[in-house]
Amino acid sequence: MPTSRLWAVDVHGRVYSLSTADQQWEHCRDAEMLFKRVTAAQQCCWGIASDNKIYLNVHACDLHIRFQEETYENQRWNPVGGFSERLLPSDRWQWSDVTGLQHQPPSSFQLPSSSWEWEGDWYVDQNFEGEPTEKEGWTYSIDFPAVYTKDKKWNSCVRRRRWLRHRRYKATDSWAEIPSQKTSLPDPISDISCGGWEITEEPRGLLCLWAVSLQGKVWFREGIYHHNPEGSLWHDISLPGEVVQISCGPGELVWAVLWEGQLIVREGVSRDNHQGTSWSMLDPPSPDVGVMHVAVGVNVVWALTKDNKVWFRRGVNSHNPRGSGWISMVGEMAMINVGLNDQVWAIGSEDRAVYFRQGVTASELSGKTWRAVAALRDGDRPHSSSSSQQSAGCYFSELHPPSALSDVESDTEKGSADEVGCYSAGIESSDQAVSDREPASVAVPQEKCVDEGGDSSTPCVDAVQTGGPVDSQWSNVDLEVPQTQQAQTGNLSDNADTCSLSSVATYTLAMEDNYGVDGHPLWAWVSGGGCSVDSHSQLNWFHSTMGTSLLAQSVQSLSLSVTAAQMATWRRQIFEQLSERTKREVDEFRHYEQAIEQCVWVKKGTMQWWRDWKPHKWIDVHFALEQFSGPEGNKDGILFVYYNYNEEKKYLHAFLNEVTILVPVLNDAKHTFAIYTPERIKKRWPIRVAAATEEEMHDWLALLSASCCDSRGIQGPPSKQAIWSITCKGDIFVSEPTPSLEAMPYPTPCDQMFWRQIGGHLRIVECNSIGIVWGIGYDHNAWVYAGGYGGGFFHGLPTCNDHVYTQTDVKSVYIYENQRWNPVTGYTNRGLPTDRYMWSDASGLHERTKTNTKPPSPQWAWVSEWAIDYGVSGGTDREGWQYAADFPAWYHGHKTMKDFVRRRRWARKCKLTTTGPWQEVPPIQLSDVTVLPCTPDSDVDVVPLWAISNKGDVLCRLGVTALTPAGTSWLHVGMDQPFQSISIGAASQVWAIARDGSAFFRGSVFPQTPAGECWYHAPSPTKQKLKQVSVGRTSVFAVDENGNLWYRKGLTPSYPQGSSWQYVSNNVRKVTVGPFDQVWIIADKVQGSHSLSRGTVCHRLGIHPLEPKGQLWDYGIGGGWDHITVRGNTMEPPPFSLSALADTSAQASGST
Repeated sequence: MPTSRLWAVDVHGRVYSLSTADQQWEHCRDAEMLFKRVTAAQQCCWGIASDNKIYLNVHACDLHIRFQEETYENQRWNPVGGFSERLLPSDRWQWSDVTGLQHQPPSSFQLPSSSWEWEGDWYVDQNFEGEPTEKEGWTYSIDFPAVYTKDKKWNSCVRRRRWLRHRRYKATDSWAEIPSQKTSLPDPISDISCGGWEITEEPRGLLCLWAVSLQGKVWFREGIYHHNPEGSLWHDISLPGEVVQISCGPGELVWAVLWEGQLIVREGVSRDNHQGTSWSMLDPPSPDVGVMHVAVGVNVVWALTKDNKVWFRRGVNSHNPRGSGWISMVGEMAMINVGLNDQVWAIGSEDRAVYFRQGVTASELSGKTWRAVAALRDGDRPHSSSSSQQSAGCYFSELHPPSALSDVESDTEKGSADEVGCYSAGIESSDQAVSDREPASVAVPQEKCVDEGGDSSTPCVDAVQTGGPVDSQWSNVDLEVPQTQQAQTGNLSDNADTCSLSSVATYTLAMEDNYGVDGHPLWAWVSGGGCSVDSHSQLNWFHSTMGTSLLAQSVQSLSLSVTAAQMATWRRQIFEQLSERTKREVDEFRHYEQAIEQCVWVKKGTMQWWRDWKPHKWIDVHFALEQFSGPEGNKDGILFVYYNYNEEKKYLHAFLNEVTILVPVLNDAKHTFAIYTPERIKKRWPIRVAAATEEEMHDWLALLSASCCDSRGIQGPPSKQAIWSITCKGDIFVSEPTPSLEAMPYPTPCDQMFWRQIGGHLRIVECNSIGIVWGIGYDHNAWVYAGGYGGGFFHGLPTCNDHVYTQTDVKSVYIYENQRWNPVTGYTNRGLPTDRYMWSDASGLHERTKTNTKPPSPQWAWVSEWAIDYGVSGGTDREGWQYAADFPAWYHGHKTMKDFVRRRRWARKCKLTTTGPWQEVPPIQLSDVTVLPCTPDSDVDVVPLWAISNKGDVLCRLGVTALTPAGTSWLHVGMDQPFQSISIGAASQVWAIARDGSAFFRGSVFPQTPAGECWYHAPSPTKQKLKQVSVGRTSVFAVDENGNLWYRKGLTPSYPQGSSWQYVSNNVRKVTVGPFDQVWIIADKVQGSHSLSRGTVCHRLGIHPLEPKGQLWDYGIGGGWDHITVRGNTMEPPPFSLSALADTSAQASGST
């Protein structure tokens, strides 16, 4: 995780920052003046100095902030002197912008401020639309304005060229004053807040800066982004009153505090309108005590009233920026700030210490407890009054701000003064952190919330019985009772009209002691907008037990989300649904007495769930599996996901007998798997959950897979007719077909197929109906199926370890080194600001360096060092470079005059060691394999098996039978060029695809001549190169390099190579044809897919003798699939009528 910083200002105006990689406050010694407050983002920090001016501190990075200035030189052709600077009166300026409307001579460009410097002088841009120009960068046209070309023609009457000059921001890691412009601020600034970086991704580094003047006006700074960190100009924002403080969140939330203590909320903020459109008024939490400070995040709003009480606004989101109600929180603070990930920082009102709100998660936005920051400042020595933990440099202390529990009273329960006094004393004397939610020995007051337009005394949770024990799992003592009675707030009425600024920094700057009575520094302001911390962060500057405590409390927050009564109600409702659904199955046995009672088994855990609604994000959930057995021993179960939404407890569930597949998802950051049901397959949106560790994910997958198989009555290894598939991660899945799967004219939808995982790791798998299954790994090693079904993460389950062997696989991880040509130094790794990363993946969108690139998962381990890969498509030069005109483009292996960028691929091998029902077939490495798809009436003893080696040789395996599926030896088949794909049909017809994209048919393949006699060339589709072929009983399908699916027409016993190719469909990655000419594919970019990964399983419908290429597609599981084979499915579909099918086809054609 990259380092980030927490910024703070002490009571003397000195600015400090605390890095996530350090344990000590670092003084910003560059500051030549004192500051009042700061507001931070990840890339910079803004501050108000003692002169009431705004200053900016931009963090230094490896890539300098550069801005490109441009102007155009325009000329017109003159019959006497040729092209000249003399233009027509109606022409554009000699020096102008790209439109020609604005006069822009090079001398008119000035540096925006002293923080910038020129990198060089003006120079001519000699590139036009990615290609180099000739004759000093001129582009020509018939007139202004028109389309320009780099070549001069006979009618080129005007020309222009672009001049460029770059300026660089040099004032990094230092405080620089925002320059005064024509629209400078009329009066001094008293408060600022930056945010808005999540509103839109363009332009890069966008920020919204809001400022409040001493006169109560609000200003908005426009034009702040990566290449212009200072912004352009200020805009005056109209207001309903005088503002004293403002807060801007990372998204669309903007709140402000009026002088009278009321709140206003900015509405209409969007990616198209960063300033918003209007303000809406909001009353303070307490009618008698106004608000003095507000802080907003993405989905949270915190506020401080003038009595220093802390309030949390619930129900806040981008669709409802006003929220729904206030909740009083424990603690008294002088100021509060919301940072990244909605984490909360505050400064105590009495001890002036920085506090961190612990336990803030996506499901528990209010957090659990306040914890003090105890890091020392650089150059300071620990005071004698500091604890031993502070002296050791621990970040968090065990101190807490003064609690207001003694002031809390309940109408239903009242604790004695002695009890409350003991409780308060216990807090002061304890050396351990006291959670806001821990049950106390006193009576817990009934929680109350302030709802908008509702009764302020409405209870938020069930009342605790008087004198009864406190249920620590469900009680919440952090939320205080809002004090709305005049008697309780009478002592604060004198401060109702006080300016909120007066309560923020009440210490005089003449103090000599920099510490409070307990030895910690005295702080006046804190900003966490640039500090990337969340409840799951494991940062070295936290207390050693911080990560464990946060995780434990996050788990506890999940249990606090749902009451026991609610869970019981949900269970009862779902069991009633189960009962109604299974009535038809038990009606005949109602007159029997029930001899066996139902047994229920429950497993619970904590996970993260990718929520279904926008904005999609990971939230903490409670995950539970309830499995029960019926009177006859049949098993079934339900999967629950409990979550919170707008302070409401909700859940979603899935019956195990409706789950169709459980599949691990390729994700670099989380251990994720997806749960599919028929309904979610249709929506292309599975239930995605993430476990804390890969081991936990595998435990859940093994348990859920076994439970799903139990609910469907599936046990043991897959059948010989099973359909096999492989995901892009190399995981192997099988599905048991039914006769109705290929029924005509109404087959079973393939989204109802149940898939279960088999141990092992492969890239390709092929099978037939007598149980012969071969696979090929990523390292091109061949494997044969041994008859088991365990291995992998199923190692702990009983009865699945038979015929399981150790399996290894090796794959290469690729990264790309990118360079751009520089006129001075040649090719260099310093690209343009708009270029891709200099070390990236193939797309260039993600940074991939040699140091930060990891194996695909913890199960993989590096087995080599990084090396240049010369086997790249398109060829390379001697150093492995490929050249192109620009990123991205077509790359070639030789340099030309027009090539300004180049790249080369680096490869590193990693190895996976797992287990599965597979045995290796040495020694030749393969790239493709095919097995004869035997029909039920075939009596083949020795099964033909063909393969292509890694070098492109065609091979025929001898001795392959049901008893010896690995065969005995290889027979080399002659060919004139290397091949890449091969397939054998049910009638022993062999088709193959060469590496140049041409198709071939092998003639005279019989048991007496298993290798055939000769190859017959079949021309490819026009202007297309084929890459994969699959042959059934009477049909041949092929896929080209552009993803088009083709059907071979004219196949007859007398002319087996056919006559021509007929187009079927596009968007196809791979095709498989079964022994009855069933057609299944792996498709890309299925409409409605939410892009879990690539590849969706699809079934071709309407295939029959009258329509051999089918009619339409039925979409199944996806995405994330890479390979499928149905060549073992010989289940006979129910009989059908050809005349009925002909009528159906005619109707379909007519409707089309």
